[in-house]
Amino acid sequence: MSESFKATVDAREYPPRDKHRVIFETFDSLKSGETMLLLNDHDPKPLYYQFQMERPDGFGWEYLEEGPEVWRVAISKKG
Repeated sequence: MSESFKATVDAREYPPRDKHRVIFETFDSLKSGETMLLLNDHDPKPLYYQFQMERPDGFGWEYLEEGPEVWRVAISKKG
């Protein structure tokens, strides 16, 4: 996957109660085929499951870096 991202969310910069809201708002602002970069300080697996529930066929998920300090995930918007 190319390193060209339409948006970046560094979840480490937000309080826990705001993280998922900001991530979903950013994702929802993408056009089909665009990709955002998520940076986090832990594996965002719960977020992945939330995407599966709320956007079941509408996203792609690719780990670019898996810790131990930083997780980088490319989240793409489909259809």
